[in-house]
Amino acid sequence: MRIRAASARLERFPLTRPYAISGQEPIAEVGNVIVRLEGEDGLAGLGAASPGEHVTGETLDACRAALDGDRLAWLVGRDVRTLPALCREAASRAAGTPAAGAAVDVALHDLAARRLGVPLADMLGRAHEALPTSITIGIKSVKETLAEADEYVGRGFRVLKVKVGDAFEEDVERLTRLRERIGSAVALRVDANIGYTVEETARFFERTAPLSIEFVEQPVPREAFEEIRTLTPRRRARIAADESLHDEKDALALAAPEPTCGIYNIKLMKCGGIRPALRIAAIAETAGIALMWGCMDESRISIAAALHAAFASPATRFLDLDGSLDLARDVVEGGFTLVDGVMRTLDAPGLGVCELATGV
Repeated sequence: MRIRAASARLERFPLTRPYAISGQEPIAEVGNVIVRLEGEDGLAGLGAASPGEHVTGETLDACRAALDGDRLAWLVGRDVRTLPALCREAASRAAGTPAAGAAVDVALHDLAARRLGVPLADMLGRAHEALPTSITIGIKSVKETLAEADEYVGRGFRVLKVKVGDAFEEDVERLTRLRERIGSAVALRVDANIGYTVEETARFFERTAPLSIEFVEQPVPREAFEEIRTLTPRRRARIAADESLHDEKDALALAAPEPTCGIYNIKLMKCGGIRPALRIAAIAETAGIALMWGCMDESRISIAAALHAAFASPATRFLDLDGSLDLARDVVEGGFTLVDGVMRTLDAPGLGVCELATGV
């Protein structure tokens, strides 16, 4: 099946709950670039780009430029059945703008699976049917943290991810109060967003030992991540790489000669889409490293794409796919179900998303 039209447009999504992370101003709105590929039979594949400038250096303007005008014209007339070759070419053309590449890669995968009439996870080789996702609490006061946790637990979530990294002692106090509030039935994980030193990371593990913290995501900057190897193997196993893991080369470097950390956080917007994400997943599986699949603030389009890819890897252990939950609006519906914090894909072709009349 050949592609007869390719287009992209910018959508701005206000957030219903602005938030802050270590070292950044509060975020109240995000921009996504939506890609639409239409096949000659009328089927359409969708992709979405949400660049993370603080992680990859890709600005929204650069992402838009990589997808604007005739930058997608090369896809017209191409056969989606040559999916791997098309994804390789998309990655090459989007060098330096991984979110833009991810939007094209996702749209191609969506269109190919729709053409086959199967959910994308099944086309990729499904390994999971359902997994719980965490939901994130930004850097807030103790009072605000507890109130937000009460809301999320009341909505059925049983995994909370808490942003830390701005003030060590305040972080420990917030987490201590939070564990007292929610009890032992709710899992807690934290994301320091490069806010700690390796020494503070070791102290964090000591101070929070009674709190049963599941793991610590990216405690130190990318350039200092090798210092994580100075921690004990038991602590390294509870470190997740995020800002230090962009692509397959990073995955290989972090895995050898022995794993630097125990968890890789794969984000389609960092690595360039589903194809490179699954290559990272294969490296992790071989090295015995667990996978967490994360996200930026994204449309349900790319959240669904990450979920389908996650369900296709046996190494997947954790989901952190809450990036569409606080969007005040979206351009699609569907893609997945979320019941009591547990995510499942839909029994529908491709990503299982449906365009809204006022959307794409």
